[in-house]
Amino acid sequence: MKKLQVWLPLLFSIVLIVGMWIGSGLRKNIPFSRGLFESARPSTIQEVMDLINLRYVDSVSTDSLSDDAVMAMLGHLDPHSIYIPANRLAEVNEDLQGNFEGIGVEYFILSDTVYASNVLADGPSDKAGIKTGDRFLKVGDSVVTGKDINGDKIRKLLRGPSGSKVNITLLRDGKQVTTTVTRGMIPLYSVDASYMLDSTTGYIHVNKFSGTTYEEFMAAMEELQKKGLKKLMLDLRDNGGGILGEAIDMADEFLDDDKLIVYTQGSHSKKTEYRCKRPGLFEKGELVVLIDENSASASEVLAGALQDWDRATIVGRRSFGKGLVQEQYELNNGSALRLTVARYYTPLGRNIQKPYGNGRAAYREELDHRFENGEMLHGDTATTHAGPQYKTKKGKIVYGGGGITPDVFVPYDTTSLSRETYQLLSTPAFSRFIFTYFIQHRDYFKQFKSPLELAKGFKPENGAYASLVDYAAKNNINLQNIPARDKEELNRRIQTWMARQIWRMEGYFEVNNYFDNEVKKGQEILIQ
Repeated sequence: MKKLQVWLPLLFSIVLIVGMWIGSGLRKNIPFSRGLFESARPSTIQEVMDLINLRYVDSVSTDSLSDDAVMAMLGHLDPHSIYIPANRLAEVNEDLQGNFEGIGVEYFILSDTVYASNVLADGPSDKAGIKTGDRFLKVGDSVVTGKDINGDKIRKLLRGPSGSKVNITLLRDGKQVTTTVTRGMIPLYSVDASYMLDSTTGYIHVNKFSGTTYEEFMAAMEELQKKGLKKLMLDLRDNGGGILGEAIDMADEFLDDDKLIVYTQGSHSKKTEYRCKRPGLFEKGELVVLIDENSASASEVLAGALQDWDRATIVGRRSFGKGLVQEQYELNNGSALRLTVARYYTPLGRNIQKPYGNGRAAYREELDHRFENGEMLHGDTATTHAGPQYKTKKGKIVYGGGGITPDVFVPYDTTSLSRETYQLLSTPAFSRFIFTYFIQHRDYFKQFKSPLELAKGFKPENGAYASLVDYAAKNNINLQNIPARDKEELNRRIQTWMARQIWRMEGYFEVNNYFDNEVKKGQEILIQ
């Protein structure tokens, strides 16, 4: 018994040591674990940050340094993996959410004065009696006139949580008006135009894919069907993408059975297929899809699926070429990482991501090269079809390796503008003129009950153009001797932008489409 008492502690020690040795060996096979006696060491980045924080000669913002370090790391990945700083995250997310909290008013700052340039129908400001043309004097206790006012300041004052109230003092027709606005959820529409081109042909323009896009699209389709929709022109030009699921749901409305819409796959993401899962709203009618060099990502998913299944005629120019899928990860400091996790593939297996191996600068400049090599004018060039070929069931050849190549090419309008005209259109001066002219002639524009009436009855050459020349001169822009082609272009833009001022984007597209070559080509195809 005494011998056992002597050897028992030694036996326990041996068992403990052996157990620890075995455990240490097992832990080496577990991801992210460390050896038994290895201490956790900070990363090199953290060591440098700590030394700067403790020893550097001057005070620095370590948050800024950290942001820069993350961005430098992402610079070695694909161009669409990005870091979103905490102070920009809410703004970036708003666009994807499809709404924000505020008072529902657009504004201009003219001569140190904030004007209500447009009021959202049935929005908080409309309900509180704010009208287009009102001048803001005070928001809450803050005076909002003078040289110190800018867009950021007025935005922060007007926005706030839904349900919160803000007192606003306005100047209207020389008299002060005070009202209280109850802030609400303000929509950021992604379907910004939906109307009938003729008795049977509908037109829908989708500017992005946000959390409300599919819902907006379905509402637009149902309204068009009530008006006799048999054929549809879906405009995805300048649509940079967004939420993939919204584009998939939209594709489901055009394709039947359980057809494959898209699949995604990555090194750490298994293959995932997205198929049709319900009867569609427009599976049989004739369909034209408009795309251009700014149609990207989710837009290309939708156009690619419809092209692969021979469901639509794709019209325009080769799309951007973004075939990568991002997921957004929230970080501890309130920022976010939008990381590429997979590639997407069209039903025929096309990945249409254009090359990015030469760095982000070359990637950004790729669209410029399309102008230089003549693709934007001629379309079918060797560089356009550098990717692999695929064949649809009907025998049509389609291409991968860099965007969706349209079935029918429409060249870019390269009509050059004079330096003076370009100067006017590339600054806020033109849009400010439109607003100013509308306010001065509001009674005149009341006669037009629709964008169609405006397009037929409002002739800018009968006064508006002369006013624009005078307005431009006050902004040190001389339009007296510009070419006749420039005058024609400016008159057209006065019409389209005035329609936008009165009816927002719906009006803009209704008038602009009268002159649009891609829309004309799409109509020709649908009439055949």
